[in-house]
Amino acid sequence: MGMRYDYSDVAVLIPCFNEALTVGKVVAEFKQHLPGAAIYVFDNNSTDGTAAIAQSSGAVVIGSPRQGKGHVIRHMFSRVESPLYLMVDGDDTYPASEAPQLVREFDRGGADMVVATRIADFEDSAFRKLHRFGNHLVARLISVLFGVRTTDVMSGYRVFSREFVKSLPLLSGGFEVETEMTLQAVAKGYVIREIPVHYGSRPAGSQSKLNTYSDGLLVLRAIFLIFKDYKPLVFFTALSIVLALLSLLCGWGPVQDYLTTGLVPRFPRAILAAALGILSAISIGVGMILDTLAKFHRENFELWKKLLNSR
Repeated sequence: MGMRYDYSDVAVLIPCFNEALTVGKVVAEFKQHLPGAAIYVFDNNSTDGTAAIAQSSGAVVIGSPRQGKGHVIRHMFSRVESPLYLMVDGDDTYPASEAPQLVREFDRGGADMVVATRIADFEDSAFRKLHRFGNHLVARLISVLFGVRTTDVMSGYRVFSREFVKSLPLLSGGFEVETEMTLQAVAKGYVIREIPVHYGSRPAGSQSKLNTYSDGLLVLRAIFLIFKDYKPLVFFTALSIVLALLSLLCGWGPVQDYLTTGLVPRFPRAILAAALGILSAISIGVGMILDTLAKFHRENFELWKKLLNSR
């Protein structure tokens, strides 16, 4: 049985910002390993000649003026039309030789996104200090909150279906966008498959643009917001329980005073306990309303996907 896709169906999308040292090699290697594929480099205001080098190497170069990787990826997805998309960073850390395997894995069917994971095989200097720990922490957090197993949610090497690309409501502006892709896929019921690949080090003189702390906080913020938006009943029930426990903790003393003396000398604590109890009840009510709206949204999204696939 033949493949549903051949390499001419693949659009290779390469977001770049100041990758003059590596982008020419990346373009050449993907042209070699995916002959017939369209290679697009989206240049994000580079000042080192990245665009000229990419163009001379045979890529279609498109300027993406809004700064930030998330903005560039949204631009790529809206601008390029293709049956299949392969996204890769332009820093020459991901092996182009693995691209055919990723396409074949996608072609097997059953997956909407294939992620090339870096955790099992990487060079010693490929991950900066704390990056590997942070990746493990985020992957574990997503596994617990969303009930799916993931190992590398920050990989920049992925294959997507057209349906996935055109239906993905990305909001992130920076490097947290890869995590948001995984979260959106999980929240919307898309199937993710992971394939381990070798992750190399950047060449001498090439610098990572990722900031360990600020970008790490943005990743955690993305997880928090998507969990709240797509699992509101769980989120607000947990909040309600916390508020109820605080209400009991604050109100236990005034209740004991009243049962013993018939008076409430610690009146501020009694007011605080009552307020926390009211907030607890409101929280569970908000969760139930938002859960109904979320279900309505999911139903509309499934209908939209059917319409997209029928075109």
